Amino acid sequence: MSEFILVVGVTVAIFILIRKIASGARCKSKAKLHGKTVVVTGSNTGIGRETATDLARRGARVILACRSEVRGEAAVAIVKRESRSSNVVFMELDLASLKSIRSFAETFLRTEKRLDILINNAGVVSQGTTEDGLGLMFGVNHIGHFLLTNLLLDRLKECGPSRVISVSSMCHQFGSLDFSLLYAHKEFGKGNSCMDNLKTYCNSKLCNVLFIHELAKRLQGTSVTCYSLHPGVVNTALYRSYHPMVRKLIKPIAAMFFKDVEAGAQTSLYCAVQEGIEGLSGQYFSNCAVKKVQPKARDDAVAKKLWEVSEKLCRLS
Repeated sequence: MSEFILVVGVTVAIFILIRKIASGARCKSKAKLHGKTVVVTGSNTGIGRETATDLARRGARVILACRSEVRGEAAVAIVKRESRSSNVVFMELDLASLKSIRSFAETFLRTEKRLDILINNAGVVSQGTTEDGLGLMFGVNHIGHFLLTNLLLDRLKECGPSRVISVSSMCHQFGSLDFSLLYAHKEFGKGNSCMDNLKTYCNSKLCNVLFIHELAKRLQGTSVTCYSLHPGVVNTALYRSYHPMVRKLIKPIAAMFFKDVEAGAQTSLYCAVQEGIEGLSGQYFSNCAVKKVQPKARDDAVAKKLWEVSEKLCRLS
């Protein structure tokens, strides 16, 4: 019996230790956001909703920018309840549609006087095409947020100091941008296998880091700063598009080793509210700290080319 109790005790202790390590660093800022307005894309679930809840709790007016009105309004109710704030609203935004993005921006600029923090959180990891014929991951994860940010940039400048945060991933380290592939397939990737899918996702996450790198250069001299980040390996609905068998395999691993959504939101919150990081604009963060990126993730020429190609695809140039 004593041996059994010892085994159980050791097992529990190991589990607690693993969970503590997996949870990562936390945002310790107590900053309040009364009078500030925040937009969080993809905030009907996962780390987006958790981020929105924390920011609402700090006093911000929070816009949940989501594709589905039903899921978005349900998320508003949850965020209001958990944050004890009534200053939370849903606005429809489909990042797979340039028309929807423009409509969102037009409505937002007409109805909202401020924008202090823009959190480009939404992301997909599945094949397909956008309404405009782009690869789904490139279109949603990069182009959609690229256009949204540019359409809202003047308002961010007016309300400075303000911030733009793009949720990337450590997967960007395995990405590469082949522009000939993009020109041919309207996606930084091709093929339909699981590995092809993962590679395309990695490429889209590299776009996020390069976008922030270039955006920071273009924002020099303004009161807007920007940051990209890895939220950690988080147990979220991002994996819903995976094959059912893969999801079954991931589930027990996720329960043990992945961050929960609260832990996964911490670096987004750090980049959104932490005092004194303005001088780190354009940098990449993980576990609430700056992390060095590979040369390909800070390549000025590639970042500029990606920006120029993105402008043309969005019809901004």
